[in-house]
Amino acid sequence: IIESVGEGVTDVAPGDHVLPVFTGECKECAHCKSAESNMCDLLRINTDRGVMIADGKSRFSINGKPIYHFVGTSTFSEYTVMHVGCVAKINPQAPLDKVCVLSCGISTGLGASINVAKPPKGSTVAVFGLGAVGLAAAEGARIAGASRIIGVDLNPSRFEEARKFGCTEFVNPKDHNKPVQEVLAEMTNGGVDRSVECTGNINAMIQAFECVHDGWGVAVLVGVPHKDAEFKTHPMNFLNERTLKGTFFSNYKPRTDLPNVVELYMKKELEVEKFITHSVPFAEINKAFDLMA
Repeated sequence: IIESVGEGVTDVAPGDHVLPVFTGECKECAHCKSAESNMCDLLRINTDRGVMIADGKSRFSINGKPIYHFVGTSTFSEYTVMHVGCVAKINPQAPLDKVCVLSCGISTGLGASINVAKPPKGSTVAVFGLGAVGLAAAEGARIAGASRIIGVDLNPSRFEEARKFGCTEFVNPKDHNKPVQEVLAEMTNGGVDRSVECTGNINAMIQAFECVHDGWGVAVLVGVPHKDAEFKTHPMNFLNERTLKGTFFSNYKPRTDLPNVVELYMKKELEVEKFITHSVPFAEINKAFDLMA
């Protein structure tokens, strides 16, 4: 909830309910003015910045030493200071302890399906990795009307939970003695219509691309690979009219689009509660990290 605003801030006011986001929307740069991009020149994620843009200084300190801002949000505190371009004003009726998860992983997976993969109604979608982002991608495919949603994961204990998010079938690559892209092609008469990769593993990225159907298949990469990783595939996979797309925060412009995602929840078209397994107080934040691990 906005406590106060700085000089020149007009887009939000004290008392407004907002979602803080690790990437921003200045609304002035070429990316923000483009309908095709959300990669704001001024406010896109920068893990090295650590200070406020206006004056290059931190707003936090302890014993005279600065505490730096984490990805522009510093939200593991009761109060924080943020650039106005990184807060999305939302419906004040939305429960903050639920919709807070829409600031990152859930929206990332959801939008990867809805905004980027855009599966047609009745299509087949493969989701690689069934963590929170992958489950959200499956949920997005379900909302879009996919008829078959195939979850791919090395951990079979995730499969039953994934049914709640729309997955209809599962493949564990360890159960097969052939590449998983071949397994998926056999299951779907030549390949899936869409795939969404949510692991960051370079092999899974290649598999996600090579498992889509020639002529119309689209693969979307969401996971962040190791900095030295290289993507290798035969050029004929492109010439046979497969499409490979990357996405950053699933093409959502934070201030423009996140309020609409919150409204999906308010209209009961998106069940946020099923993504939340535990609720712990701030004092037990380290326990929360242990639970995630």
